[in-house]
Amino acid sequence: MSISTQATRLTALFGTDHPVAFVTGSGADRVGRGIARELAQAGYRVILHANTSVQEVTALSQQWNQLGWHTSYVTGRIDDPPCIDRWIDHILREYGALHVLVNSAAAWEPTSLESLNAQTLAHQWQVNLMGPTLLCRAAGLAMVGQSGGGTIVNIGDWAVVRPYCDFAAYLLSKGALRTMTEVMAVELAQRNPRIRVNAVLPGPVLLDQRISPAARDQIIQQALLKREGTVEDVAQAVKFLIESPFITGVSLPVDGGRSIFAGDSPDIVAHPTYQPDKLA
Repeated sequence: MSISTQATRLTALFGTDHPVAFVTGSGADRVGRGIARELAQAGYRVILHANTSVQEVTALSQQWNQLGWHTSYVTGRIDDPPCIDRWIDHILREYGALHVLVNSAAAWEPTSLESLNAQTLAHQWQVNLMGPTLLCRAAGLAMVGQSGGGTIVNIGDWAVVRPYCDFAAYLLSKGALRTMTEVMAVELAQRNPRIRVNAVLPGPVLLDQRISPAARDQIIQQALLKREGTVEDVAQAVKFLIESPFITGVSLPVDGGRSIFAGDSPDIVAHPTYQPDKLA
């Protein structure tokens, strides 16, 4: 798509050729950063976010501004409600609008059923569900007053449709995120029909370099397309949903077919510290 065509498309969608996009969990070199890069390259004004990767996000913002991409950043915990309110207030004061929210920040930790407790559940729910929900509420209500509305994309997980063992707390929170996406799509469109809320459910993407070559190969074989996903695969899906004006309330798997196929062997989990025989 040419620059002029993209600018025309963005203006039709949001009333500006440089819409404002806030991407949580984009400080570290993970999926969130790839999504932010995809949007920055397409002409969006991007607000990055980091909790612990403060030095990284500071350097990244400076680097992207030098490339001519309008970039700023905020820091803090996704599960801290005052932080969320402060971020949205800052963005609205600084930019005058918020057109796009991408909830990418998350926590992913193995926990056996035997060791599952209230503290573990609370942490996963606060980071993976409460924070994104409160951000959807704050950003969505800001979008209600905008003539062009806005759009929200939540980053879930393919395994909510076919769970694997030893990640009950994580998968419960991500499963609820899928429902939250549908709830927010209904709530916000009732207030402004130009607000859309969707989710992307990535499969095996950015496999950790510490997992064994054998585990990596088995993960690849468990996908119908026989390859691991890339950050670009997820980022392009997010951009597609952001710029698709007649799609809302959907959760789009971007998983190479893994949610419908596992081959002949049990699921291999791409977590570097995951050892199922030691979790009990």
